Amino acid sequence: MPDAAIFADTGDEPDAVYDHLRWLMSPNVLPFPVHITSTGRLSEKLFQGDDEARVPFHVGAGGLSKRQCTRNYKLRPIRRKVRKLLGVGPKGRIAAGAVEIWVGISLDEAIRIKPSGRDYLTNRWPLIEKRIRRTDCMRWLERRGYDVPPKSSCVYCPYRSDAQWRDLRDSDPAGWQRAVEVDRRLREPDQVARFRGQLYAHRSCKPLDQVDLSTPEDHGQLNLFLNECEGMCGV
Repeated sequence: MPDAAIFADTGDEPDAVYDHLRWLMSPNVLPFPVHITSTGRLSEKLFQGDDEARVPFHVGAGGLSKRQCTRNYKLRPIRRKVRKLLGVGPKGRIAAGAVEIWVGISLDEAIRIKPSGRDYLTNRWPLIEKRIRRTDCMRWLERRGYDVPPKSSCVYCPYRSDAQWRDLRDSDPAGWQRAVEVDRRLREPDQVARFRGQLYAHRSCKPLDQVDLSTPEDHGQLNLFLNECEGMCGV
């Protein structure tokens, strides 16, 4: 059993994530405490000129911009909280292998496995060790009457798929508007000068509120991939 869970809050998650987090922290849900740690609101720090808050947005000229958000707003805050829970200062020594971190990456995401980068932290991936996929987790939750947790990511995260953008737009209007506003601010003259080019949240390199997020069905086109194969098409 873990001693505690740690949530590194960027301040820019969808409302559903914070709702789920409050439920997890309510009485009689988890047998261990959930701690929240934060370096401040990522988007505010980004536009204040903090280079440690860089997000890998899509560059109009091609490619992705510099990425600092995961390291500085997720990994480092978690490490600081671990030290605080251990009662060890920023420069205090912690014995090698003293802390075991369970990372909730499923078998589908095995490519994301990485070492902790710190001698005192040992990463483990229980879902991968048990050969559990995301769909297995969803079925486990549904069988027990739990809601499927929303995906944790900033509302303007450039790694969102069109399906995830649509879901944000349709189920979280406030989060969608925050994403649209962040995307718009990326191309303000002072930010363009700072980033040395125009940045976009969506891979199409168009303003987010102008991107066509429709599906083939929205245009009256049948999506055959939603139907199970009956073995009659010859492939």
